[in-house]
Amino acid sequence: MSNLLLLHGVGLNRRMWRRCLDPLGTRHRVHALDLLGHGQASPAPERTTLADLAADVAGRMAGPAHVAGFSLGAMVAQRLALEHPELVRSLALVSSVAARSPVESAAVAERLALAERDFPAAADAAIDRWLPEDDPELATEVRATLLGNDRDSYLACYRVFATADQQLWPRLPEITAPTLAITGADDPGSTPEMTHRLADAIPGARAVIVPGVRHLLPMQAPGTLVQHILSHTTEVDHDVAAPSALHRR
Repeated sequence: MSNLLLLHGVGLNRRMWRRCLDPLGTRHRVHALDLLGHGQASPAPERTTLADLAADVAGRMAGPAHVAGFSLGAMVAQRLALEHPELVRSLALVSSVAARSPVESAAVAERLALAERDFPAAADAAIDRWLPEDDPELATEVRATLLGNDRDSYLACYRVFATADQQLWPRLPEITAPTLAITGADDPGSTPEMTHRLADAIPGARAVIVPGVRHLLPMQAPGTLVQHILSHTTEVDHDVAAPSALHRR
């Protein structure tokens, strides 16, 4: 079995992947990490950067792994693939942002400003964007997770989320890991257009758009997401193993 590393989004934690763990575990040794400033990880300093988040992840990896990152975790995964390509067998970029337009950048800056002045209101606004109205149980769970964050760590990481796509964009053609970019068709922040931008910018990447889903793919449509991740990682593992088999002959 190959290793699979799961990285969550800003304000969430590794538990967001729990609906995916068992089916992913049929083919991989799965490890879900809490990013710096989240869950049981160390607090995030005020001037945390995307490089800091990726370096922290790299320092906790035991060796090469497929890496699936959600939202902020997808940006961390991209930076990890750029700085430590030897650690990344493949990438699955789930609900990721890419090359925000001026209008999109202004919108995320407004969301950051709201979080700085009224954290609970920002959590409610996030849930309104991320989830349909007919899933109150999941909304309650996500709101409790968001409000359970250390506010300073959350803001430090949200600043990274709000700006790091501009740093990543010119370097995406350097990524060598086989890449899947996937998002929900109804995601208003990590839009289908952004997923296609990623697939166009990263050599050999492909885009998948899941109908009828907003932002929280690992929680809203875990079966569909798992199917696409496993198809991607299985293909990569097969391609790696095939030359070895030929060499033995």
